[in-house]
Amino acid sequence: MKKENPTILMVEDDPNDQFLMTRGFRKVGVTTPIHIVNNGLEAIAYMMGEGQYADRSRFAYPTFVMTDLKMPEADGFAVLEFLMGNPEWAVIPTIVFSGSADQDDIKKAYMLGASSYHVKPSSPDDLAHQLEVLHSYWITCEVPAVDRTGKQLHTESHGKLGERFEQPGDEKGPEATPDAPHPIPPEGI
Repeated sequence: MKKENPTILMVEDDPNDQFLMTRGFRKVGVTTPIHIVNNGLEAIAYMMGEGQYADRSRFAYPTFVMTDLKMPEADGFAVLEFLMGNPEWAVIPTIVFSGSADQDDIKKAYMLGASSYHVKPSSPDDLAHQLEVLHSYWITCEVPAVDRTGKQLHTESHGKLGERFEQPGDEKGPEATPDAPHPIPPEGI
């Protein structure tokens, strides 16, 4: 399900890169929210809706995560590891956008579930072009529907190809309840 108002979560500790990447996204026409956190610990708090990120009307659940690798407190690998360890969130397209071209960093990022790995371009024009390519690709991707807290909505698998797989957070099977989470309505409704 394509989300009407996708939200980008940028995990980046360098203020210059934060500025250049935000400007690059805006330059290529991205008008949706971009939330910036400074390290992996803040990214995890954002994902969990904890502390200052508890208000999901202000800090919408991200539909796309872009993380640097080398940051203080908790690095990009910690972000990937956290997402991979939470099946409901492991499906979020997560791109590593790092200054490192180290082959071990690239390998580990993919092992930890990165959707893709890109080395940050050095020129602002190349950066804007790379962000445009990434955003153009990402915006066409289908993503699972979530409620306001980011919890994936239950889908009906009975009789379908995926029925042999348990749904995250629903090991007991599908149970329709009147108080089940509702999808986030498109803006303007």
